[in-house]
Amino acid sequence: MELICPICGCSLSRVDREYRCENRHSFDIARQGYVNLLTVQQKKSLHPGDTREQVLSRRAFLDENYYEPIARTLCDTAKELGASGPILDVGCGEGYYSSRLASALEAELTGLDISKEAVRCAAGRYKEALWLCGTAAHLPVADRSAGLLTSLFALTMAAEFRRVLTDDGLYFQVLAAEDHLLGLKSIIYPELLHKEKDTVPELPGFRLVKSVPIRFEFTVEGEQVRNLLSMTPHVYRIGKEGAQRLAATEKLTDTASCVLNVYRPT
Repeated sequence: MELICPICGCSLSRVDREYRCENRHSFDIARQGYVNLLTVQQKKSLHPGDTREQVLSRRAFLDENYYEPIARTLCDTAKELGASGPILDVGCGEGYYSSRLASALEAELTGLDISKEAVRCAAGRYKEALWLCGTAAHLPVADRSAGLLTSLFALTMAAEFRRVLTDDGLYFQVLAAEDHLLGLKSIIYPELLHKEKDTVPELPGFRLVKSVPIRFEFTVEGEQVRNLLSMTPHVYRIGKEGAQRLAATEKLTDTASCVLNVYRPT
């Protein structure tokens, strides 16, 4: 996949252990194998994105394949629709989903996340892919260079996604449904509030191809209960009493509920 300089927008070329553009901006390839293309101007905090603790908790949870039905649905749908690479996974995390998708399609994979800890973790395990620290708002990727773009439980930046997708490419979006993880929520919150969610949004520059509901039960025990919380946005919202109730929970059976939306550029 062709990369562009996050500073000036010119094409980046690899030279030894760094990427350079014609304006002499250079970006080192880290020892772990990822490239940091997130500029200081693009940061809204000193260490944006998930922390190392969150990343490791997510890896420990996903390594047990509790969410394997989501990965399987991604792969099956991609094959059904004839999807092909290169793949760009925006908000890739530690690479669990996109690495399996790339393997199923035998496609080149580039993963991007604003969390340096996430891409460091991904690069350490999935050596065949290119892992970038960057922002979805300004993708350091050339126009029309991705055949399949994925954003799983992450932000959708429709204009940027349309820019980097080929005209016959596909965009895979996974969104949590209203009833996602109600078991966890019932423990950590004093009451459950009903909030309407648009799980099949209209996106400018795209048309919906299909929408696939994904719903399944799973059971976690011990430390995996805490890992489940750590990999969700609820980790930022939990109060003291909710944390105490969760700490006392040794086993939890819950339901994962989400939607895979598939779009094509218009």
